[in-house]
Amino acid sequence: MARIAGVDIPDNKRGEIALTYIYGIGRRSAQAILKKAEIHLDKKAGEWTQEESTKIRNIINAEFKTEGVLKSEVQLSIKRLMDIGSYRGLRHRKGLPVRGQRTKNNCRTRKGKRKTVANKKKATK
Repeated sequence: MARIAGVDIPDNKRGEIALTYIYGIGRRSAQAILKKAEIHLDKKAGEWTQEESTKIRNIINAEFKTEGVLKSEVQLSIKRLMDIGSYRGLRHRKGLPVRGQRTKNNCRTRKGKRKTVANKKKATK
C-alpha cells in the first residue's frame, strides 16, 4: 500500500481512482498528475514502481494543496466570512445552507435532525 501526502492509497484500485482518496485531489487532478508522471491511467496503484510513486509524490507536493493545509485554508476562509459579517458568513454561523438553497422543505444535512414544535392549545369557552 503506497503512502502519498499522508494517506494510504489502495493497491487494488486504478491509479486515477486511487489518487482521489487524497483530500484535495479529484478525478481531473488525478488524471493530470498521472499524465505528467507519464503513467497509464488504468495501471493499478499496487503496480506502480518506486520511481513512479516518487514522481507522483513530487508532483503533488509541488503543485497541489492537500490534506491538512487545504482543510485549514478552507476553515480560515469560512472564519473570515464570519468575522466580516457577510451574508455567507451569517449562514455559516447559523448552520443554514450557504449557496441559496430553499430551506422550507429540504436542507436537513445543514440544519440537523428535526426539532418538533408543539401546537398552541385552543382556549376553552
